[in-house]
Amino acid sequence: MIEEITAKTILNHVKQPDPWFGLKYNMNLYRGCQHQCIYCDSRSDCYQIEDFAKIQVKINALDLLEDVLPRKRMRGTIGFGSMNDPYMPVEREYQLTGKALEIISNNKFPVHILTKSDLVLRDIDLLKDISRVYAAISFTITTADDDLARKLEPGAPLPSARFRAMGKLAEVGILTGVTMMPMLPFLEDSEQNILQIVSWAQNSGATYIIPSFGVSLRPGSREYYYHKLEKLFPGLKEKYINKYGDQYQCSVPRWRELNKAFQEEIHRTGIKTRIPVFEPEKRTKNTNQIPLFE
Repeated sequence: MIEEITAKTILNHVKQPDPWFGLKYNMNLYRGCQHQCIYCDSRSDCYQIEDFAKIQVKINALDLLEDVLPRKRMRGTIGFGSMNDPYMPVEREYQLTGKALEIISNNKFPVHILTKSDLVLRDIDLLKDISRVYAAISFTITTADDDLARKLEPGAPLPSARFRAMGKLAEVGILTGVTMMPMLPFLEDSEQNILQIVSWAQNSGATYIIPSFGVSLRPGSREYYYHKLEKLFPGLKEKYINKYGDQYQCSVPRWRELNKAFQEEIHRTGIKTRIPVFEPEKRTKNTNQIPLFE
């Protein structure tokens, strides 16, 4: 179900410093997500989204962005993808992400995009232009197994498609890499899976892989996740309950061993575990940002 709504604001300030992506602002053009990943934390009760499968389109988002962005005194990275995927299927029709990138490009702001979709390639020319200031595209990939991904992320493009998109972005010089999170206990926490992700990331031109060896489960998201585990992986829900109870952070059982194997492999490949970030700066009328990446 898709519903058009009007928003009061569009750019939110991110608590500083942002340890993950160096964000200064965060923007959600949609509410809800069509990718329907079974582990998504955005279903948690604290976010007060009653039906995460219901997609709300902020039809006035571009007007709000056009108004507010030129008035920002600080130039800092705008993040896409915190509560939904900016390139989920509805974007093909509404094109809010693509049009927002045009506004951002005109105002010379940097961006970070978190996605599971190869639809990002539609905007490769815009992103290449924005990358003269700063643009980073992070693909969430937690399994190298397309068949497993079909169960865990039923509405999202397959990991193999994401790696291909990553390669095309890297070919034109756009900063790109992997967010390897969450790592689902008893499903994705094998050394073989982790090393395969690193190998494919290297072959696809990834600069970085940001790992997390576990999954966060809160009221709301936990119940949905357990319901899906019962249907897709009979018996696995009980293993979670016995191991984690009502814990928020559920680390994979062998995380130290897996992290050691991961660190050794990325050291060998030269891939980083931190993303190069854009440092916020005061805006002046004649500011010319020196490109970070040639």
